[in-house]
Amino acid sequence: MNTVIAAIELTAATAFVSMPIVRNRYGTAAMAGAEAELARQGVRTTALRENGMRFDASGHEWWAPGGIATLLVVMAGLNLAGFDWLRPVNWAVMALLLLGNAVIVYSNLTAVQSVRAAFARKDDPELARIDVPVLLAVAESGFPAWTWTLQKVRNTVVFAGALIGLAVLALA
Repeated sequence: MNTVIAAIELTAATAFVSMPIVRNRYGTAAMAGAEAELARQGVRTTALRENGMRFDASGHEWWAPGGIATLLVVMAGLNLAGFDWLRPVNWAVMALLLLGNAVIVYSNLTAVQSVRAAFARKDDPELARIDVPVLLAVAESGFPAWTWTLQKVRNTVVFAGALIGLAVLALA
């Protein structure tokens, strides 16, 4: 059981660092495209940076998945060391992995609404007139087309791994 859980944790850790690696490689192009789109819309090109919106792997786009991956690698190591007291911890980790990934998917699916709401809270008329769907589409075009397949694979791996992990724990 510990080996299966460790394999799931290592696989999920790899999945979690995949997107920051892609963002690190292609995020600059995505940001440049987004800034050009702001200029096209007659909005100051610094608006995104001023409001903490980036498309690269800086800030929480790196430390959150990197932190989760680190935790999963540590857990995998402890599982491979054979510590039986990890069983309840593994339950929590697998459940949190499942729920955390659901939050990530929800965030991705509601990006337009979230960005609109964030801009509205700033009470800045210039931000309010940004065509957010177009802005995000232009930013996304800065990433290779395979990025979205990788994201789907990443989500499938994490969801399936967490569910398999919970099933293994339930049957053990």
